[in-house]
Amino acid sequence: MRFAGELVLAAGFATATGPRDDNQDFGGIHLGTALERVRHGVIAAVADGVSGGAQGRTAAELAVRALIEGFYAVPDTLGPARGMQIPLAAYNRWLHTQARGSAMTNSGTTLTAIALRGRRAHLVHAGDSRAWRYSGGRLSCLTTDHVRPEPDLRHVLIRAVGMEPELRLDHMTLELAERDRLLLTTDGVHGALSPTRIAALLARETSAEATADEIVEAALAAGTKDNATALVIDVVRLPEPDHDGILAGLSSLPAIEPLAPGTSIDGFRVERVLSEGRYAILLAAVDTEDGSKVVLKFPRPNALSSRSARLAFARELLLAQRVSSPFVIAAHPIRPDRQTALYCVQPLLEGETMAKRLESRGLPPLQEALDQAISLTRAVAALHRLEVVHRDIKPENVMLTVKGGLKLIDLGVARLPKVEDFHGDEIPGTPGFMAPEQFDGNAGDALTDQFALGVTLYRWLTGEWPFGEQEAFQRPRFGRPVPPSRHRPEIPSWLDDAILTAIQPDPGARFNDVVELLQSLEGGGPQLKLAALRGRPLIERDPVRFWQIVSGLLAAALIASLLLG
Repeated sequence: MRFAGELVLAAGFATATGPRDDNQDFGGIHLGTALERVRHGVIAAVADGVSGGAQGRTAAELAVRALIEGFYAVPDTLGPARGMQIPLAAYNRWLHTQARGSAMTNSGTTLTAIALRGRRAHLVHAGDSRAWRYSGGRLSCLTTDHVRPEPDLRHVLIRAVGMEPELRLDHMTLELAERDRLLLTTDGVHGALSPTRIAALLARETSAEATADEIVEAALAAGTKDNATALVIDVVRLPEPDHDGILAGLSSLPAIEPLAPGTSIDGFRVERVLSEGRYAILLAAVDTEDGSKVVLKFPRPNALSSRSARLAFARELLLAQRVSSPFVIAAHPIRPDRQTALYCVQPLLEGETMAKRLESRGLPPLQEALDQAISLTRAVAALHRLEVVHRDIKPENVMLTVKGGLKLIDLGVARLPKVEDFHGDEIPGTPGFMAPEQFDGNAGDALTDQFALGVTLYRWLTGEWPFGEQEAFQRPRFGRPVPPSRHRPEIPSWLDDAILTAIQPDPGARFNDVVELLQSLEGGGPQLKLAALRGRPLIERDPVRFWQIVSGLLAAALIASLLLG
């Protein structure tokens, strides 16, 4: 049975003796059960026994076996890095003591291992075996060879398992992406094949097993002078991202001043400033890797604490990846190891906000306004299905695209279930759209979102405020709101009722949820279209013309009666 959000991998392994008398390489991977993958992860390793030792192959095999068995024996709460360090350190001490008068005299081994859990890979390394990552058409070597620096002594190891009493391992953690290919090789492979050749073999996207075979065969054909081993791991599917994981990834990124137009960061070229809000600055940019237009969102200096800025960005990144709705903004995918500063990347939406639309062109036609109201309500319903509260719904956070679509944006202040929230003095919201209970300490819930949505729809339909425009320093008065039809007589009674119910000052008088509001809007939509098809009576459309026609008919009737009489 496959678990939802399960880490799905494919692996292949190949090894060949080559010109040597025997094969001192050893490798292995344990994919484990679904439960093991969730709790501990997947572990893979390659090792190359030191040829000068009496039992190089034995040292290599025991290192890999000790690692894999020990990895699943330690508590999973220690994490993958410690889960590899503990058994390898114990094996290293044992192997080092065998160097004095035993069959294992002078035996040692290189070792490169990788553990995958969740959306991350954890790497440990000692010696001159290597780990590689092929992602987005690019190959990166993840390890540094522990060898003498002199060109003619590059074959001499200065660090390996069993060489010293205390094991020194290089550690690395990297964020994974679906369709990544990870490769572990011994020096019989990368000593014979250039990185360009290895990248070309990985780019062919044959199965993991076939790719491992092709890499080893290519090393033999290139005249390798050593044993050749390759272990390939394909990342097929990753679990859904989690808030803590994203926040941990952001914790190492420095907050910097927003860039000026004409400058670049991480391959993004800034073209212009889009907007400067209370909490963030938005920049239009071009992704030079694929030519797409994007938005870079930088935290506004001193607007929020550093902690709150990272919380906001983690929320935005998580929701952009998790929420599946055509009416909620998505993330612009980038390689996880590409970003060097605190910002987030979103696709550039061509269009204007609801607020700009009202300011520049006035009220939209009623049918168009209702269609957009339904789309926006669907966006909020998609968030609420995940128990996510937006907390800042307003016309400025709704994009109307040039193709007639709608996107709810700015998810950075959303409230997520079971996730650390902002400090009390930083609870977000915009005066004029905040429900009465928020001024009494409510940090935001589905009913306050409904209230903000109702005010947004009121503004969108009428251009007016239901309770009057609020200033940031004022505590508003929530009286009886004016029906929208008072400002726009063509609004039907059922639409009046839907909007007024959503913005009731008493939370208990609102709809139970936004789905009920959506049903009310969708249920009345056909009535509005039918009325539009039938058209308004002439007396409403052109009263002067109407009475001219009536007067003409009466005059004709009077003349006819006189002639007949």
